[in-house]
Parts: sequence; C-alpha cells; structure tokens
Amino acid sequence: MKQWPLAALALGLVATAAAQPTAQPGDSWNFEATLDGKPIGTHRFVVSGSPEARTVDSQARFTVRILGIPVYRYLHQANEHWQGECLRELRSDTDDDGARQHVAQRYEADCLMGFAYWNPRLLTQRRLINPQTGNIEEARCEPVPDRLVAVRDQAVAAHGWRLIAGDQRIIVWYASDNGRWIGLDAEAKGGRQLAYRLPTEERKQ
Repeated sequence: MKQWPLAALALGLVATAAAQPTAQPGDSWNFEATLDGKPIGTHRFVVSGSPEARTVDSQARFTVRILGIPVYRYLHQANEHWQGECLRELRSDTDDDGARQHVAQRYEADCLMGFAYWNPRLLTQRRLINPQTGNIEEARCEPVPDRLVAVRDQAVAAHGWRLIAGDQRIIVWYASDNGRWIGLDAEAKGGRQLAYRLPTEERKQ
C-alpha cells in the first residue's frame, strides 16, 4: 500500500477537519453498541449550548451476557464543558464491572480536546483527554479504506480514521456526503470487536 509522506498526511487531516462540520447545539447520537455483533447496550451523546460554549453529555450502559447470564457490566456518564475547541471542564463517573472511578477536573493551561468523535478536528490532535480517567494521552490518527457503514439499516458511504491513543485502537466513521459522525469500531479485550451503529429506532436510555 502506498505510504503518504507525513507532511502530506498532516495537510490532508487539516483539510478534512476543516471541510467537515463540527457538532451544533441540539445535535445528538443514540448509538446501539454491539460486541462481536451481539447487542450489549447503548451510548448516547448530546451537544447543547453554543459553538463558543458547548456542553456535551454522554452516557454508556453495557451488559455482556453469556447464555443469558450477565458476566460484565459497564456504566459511564460524563459532562463536558467546552470553550470553542478546548475542553475546559470534565466530570465523569464510571463503573467498570464494579471498579468505580470519578473525575472532576478543569483544564486551563492548554487547549486540549477530549475523545470528541463528533468533532472532526479530533483528527488533527496529538494529545487527548481521556473522559474515563481525566488523563492526557498521546494520540494520532491515520486513514483507513473507505467503506459502507450501516446507518438506520441503510448502507452509507463513509470515510474512516483510526485513532490510536494509549492502548486504544478506535476507528471513527464519518459520512462521505456531509461529514457527520455515523459510527465507531474499536478493539476490546481479548481481541473482541466493539461497534457503535445508529439503529432504525432509538432505544430509551
């Protein structure tokens, strides 16, 4: 496969981010989450406020079952306050199968982003704030081949980017026609595959 020069890749990332729309107040995503193709729960994102002062609320609820018996539960909810493209305050609570973590932190020194999949400028970042831990992680993005992604049972042409941050490997999908975030694929423990897709009917949270 042809390798892109680093300078050309960087310019491509900036151009892509500039061309794609960031989330606007009132935007929301209600993803159905699957693990190896089996439904495990939902992850909801809601953007409110104004482009200059956004609030982003998210909530994930996952339950993994084997033969109908719950073997793993995950609950995460976060409230983020943004000043333009800078995440300034993060509050989150996570219950990772009984291991609990709380974050209440402000970020004033640098203009950093969180894992803002809804904002294509994520593609140009070199450091990101992890919403579960509050830690700042080194990050980079690289393009992956275009493909069709299911959106409410319709096949939609999508551009994909692999986000590498810490031990996370996440592919974020944006619709080719309007740049809107439409899906996510990630590597889970044990080589399993986590996916977010927009269902035909929104599930109640």
